[in-house]
Amino acid sequence: MVVVAILAAGRGTRMKSSLPKVLHSLGGRSLVERVIKSVEPLSPSRQLLIVGYQAEAVKAAIQTISSLEFVEQTVQLGTGHAIQQLLPHLTGYTGDLLVLNGDLPLIRTDTLQKLLQTHQENQNAATILTANLPDPKGYGRVFCNSENIVQQIVEDKDCTTAQRQNRRINAGVYCFRWHNLAEVLPHLEANNAQKEYYLTDAVTQVGKVMAVDVEDYQEIVGINDRLQLATAYEILQTRIKEKWMVAGVTLVDPNSITIDDTVELQSDVIIEPQTHLRGNSIIQTGSRIGPGSLIENSQLGENVTVLYSVVINSTVQARTQIGPYTNLRGQVQVGAGCRLGNFVELKNTQIGDRTNVAHLSYLGDSTIGSRVNIGAGTITANYDGVKKHPTKIGDRTGTGSNTTLVAPITLGNDVYVAAGSTVTEDVPDDSLVIARERQVIKPGWVSKKRASQSQP
Repeated sequence: MVVVAILAAGRGTRMKSSLPKVLHSLGGRSLVERVIKSVEPLSPSRQLLIVGYQAEAVKAAIQTISSLEFVEQTVQLGTGHAIQQLLPHLTGYTGDLLVLNGDLPLIRTDTLQKLLQTHQENQNAATILTANLPDPKGYGRVFCNSENIVQQIVEDKDCTTAQRQNRRINAGVYCFRWHNLAEVLPHLEANNAQKEYYLTDAVTQVGKVMAVDVEDYQEIVGINDRLQLATAYEILQTRIKEKWMVAGVTLVDPNSITIDDTVELQSDVIIEPQTHLRGNSIIQTGSRIGPGSLIENSQLGENVTVLYSVVINSTVQARTQIGPYTNLRGQVQVGAGCRLGNFVELKNTQIGDRTNVAHLSYLGDSTIGSRVNIGAGTITANYDGVKKHPTKIGDRTGTGSNTTLVAPITLGNDVYVAAGSTVTEDVPDDSLVIARERQVIKPGWVSKKRASQSQP
């Protein structure tokens, strides 16, 4: 049995932000959400999030995670003080407590499982995660015997020259036998310049403590400022891209591409340079995305192409071609075999199969049938200054260039709209609609005008 406690009470002053540090985003998720996700496969009996600075904002940001319990640390007096707040919440508990920082977004579940297994198999009072850093300067050193039993933890500033040669540092992840820790917590002292209570002080008092080295030290990269946030993002992107390339996805220029780890890709997808995939997006096999495209919270079917375009909160069916310079937003649904071309914008619009919107058009709040051809420069005038109004276009209908459809309006099946028309009334099936002034030609008008201008 294990209870998880995540420390998320600090402000993170070095972030230079009004946003609590743990709510800063990394690859589509907040820092603290990433930590929560890493512990979920451990199936903890309880998950306790210790909050303090802007506690209500932190709670609101992750309120959809129903398994979380919130513990208040109204005054932030160090990590030891944070864990002291658990004492009334864990009365009578006899299992283990796993403690993590909320700004440790790259920690892997496998590492936590190894830590927990080592702790339980060796019946340790505490087990701490450690890492061997290439440059451990600034970190406290952990000294162990040949069996990885912790002998001493020394802060960097207190290390001798010889001790500084030790590259093993404390990663800030702990597993405690709770009843051992609960006996020690009330007796922690703030004998330091910061007048804070440190959890590391408890580590040396609970009994046998063992260290477990993390295999990849990048997992324990913490986030204290924007530079470290950027470093963590690079590490995360490397992981994600390696995963998808191994799975059969082609990344033409990985260094110029970014992919959230919430994105799902199928084999034989090709991602071109300067393309960014965000949120809960799914791209099916054979699709080619980019260059220069953004896909966010959207689903793209098989063999879709997207060139220099933006697709947000939309669904696109198989074999549809998008771009260049197309913008789909606000719950657009595009059928199979469509063509959405140069400088076209769609908002809250549904399009049937094999429909083309090829040039210079805006369709908003519209329902478009199958095999429709939208001519260049067609606009739905859907907003009257107060409300948005719908446009409906039936199957096999075509609009001529520079058509304006003033909503609310319905065009039936097999309708043709003459070029340059401004259509304000519904049009029945099987009709041609011409809504423009009749052309007038006045022969000789130019010469008469010039003659009148030349007279004194």
